[in-house]
Amino acid sequence: MKALEEKISQEGQVLPGNVLKVGSFLNQQVDSVFLKEMAKETRRLFSGEGITKILTVEASGIAFATAVAMEFSVPMVFAKKHPSANVSGEQYSASVFSYTHKKTYNVAVTKEYLTSKDTVLITDDFLAGGNALKGLIDIANQAGAKIAGCCAEIEKGFQGGGDELRARGYRVESLAIIESMNEKGITFRK
Repeated sequence: MKALEEKISQEGQVLPGNVLKVGSFLNQQVDSVFLKEMAKETRRLFSGEGITKILTVEASGIAFATAVAMEFSVPMVFAKKHPSANVSGEQYSASVFSYTHKKTYNVAVTKEYLTSKDTVLITDDFLAGGNALKGLIDIANQAGAKIAGCCAEIEKGFQGGGDELRARGYRVESLAIIESMNEKGITFRK
């Protein structure tokens, strides 16, 4: 998505440790008009797949997942990272290492929200090593759900997670794929 590449180039900031800060429009302050355009592009990419649920992990991916769910007119389900008093019943769970927070989370989805009757599109804001998507794939598989594919807003192609998932046979679409980045600039995959 050329418009996303331009927005990353204009507003993104590369921080030490291969961290891309896009808080001004993506994952702290959200440009809702642009978010809607990204969701429309995601719907275009996955139209005709019979998607019944959008699945993501809390927290930064929720805005994108919600916008995508609205485009498909289906529910959005997010895996919780922290136990909560308002979550009860049996759950599907998986361990997910967060590249950003350098911490492993046990993420969980209540079983009644994801079933073998579902066809899911898994979304997230960033795809680096693919840990969040792998955990969500595990959860979808536990539920017996069909996985239509995965879609990330931004993929750090140089970290290999997307390519690994593609090699495992999953359809992975990213709206922008960064080939390399440093304080001097960002190069996108063609």
